[in-house]
Amino acid sequence: MDPKESIILALDVEHFDDARRLVMEFRDYVGMFKVGKQLFTHCGPKIVDFINMKNSKVFLDLKYHDIPNTVSKAVMEAAKLGVDMLNIHATGGLAMMREARKALANITKKLQIPRPKIIGVTVLTSIDDNELRTMGINTPVKELTRSLAILTKEAELDGVVAAGEDIEMIRELCGNDFVIVTPGVRIGEKKDDQRRIITPREAIVKGATYIVLGRTLLESHEPFFLLQDIHKDIINGLSEKQR
Repeated sequence: MDPKESIILALDVEHFDDARRLVMEFRDYVGMFKVGKQLFTHCGPKIVDFINMKNSKVFLDLKYHDIPNTVSKAVMEAAKLGVDMLNIHATGGLAMMREARKALANITKKLQIPRPKIIGVTVLTSIDDNELRTMGINTPVKELTRSLAILTKEAELDGVVAAGEDIEMIRELCGNDFVIVTPGVRIGEKKDDQRRIITPREAIVKGATYIVLGRTLLESHEPFFLLQDIHKDIINGLSEKQR
């Protein structure tokens, strides 16, 4: 497997021109670009169109969370944009996830276009047990993540977004074909607002399908040298996992 296919680069920038530059610079080194709330709110679908024109893949990271009807309509519009993967909050509940998956299958069949992967967000990597308690939730992060992963599997979504410390648990619960996207990937850096982090090799060994890179790469003085090291880490991780 080409190690770049395991890498999602987060386009966490403010302007379209900045995102366009990053796509042109990194499209040969990463398998997918993540378009999140800031960038999509600023420039809308044109960034998705641009990435598609460059024959790269798009992960639309808008984390839809609303009543089932609203989320279903949103994922249908996302499919029409030609994204390759999108996400919804698992805390929206079983009915919301099931209806979203069904709507996505129906619209892609009707339009005869590829169906994007649809994955559930379990617990954000910025949240720990203390933060949950401030929200009035006394369930530990690990237990809540477990419950939401099982619920996502029951809803027949393709996978989840989950922290590195939860990869092995989710892989065991949900099987080898279940997509696991792992953010909070860092290489010898401070944690910043990500409280639960992991290295690229660790994530791959544990069973992550994709790792999300952002600040750890974009703030590097030598990003392409760093990417070479990350590619090697992924290859070593895949080899180690197969032993």
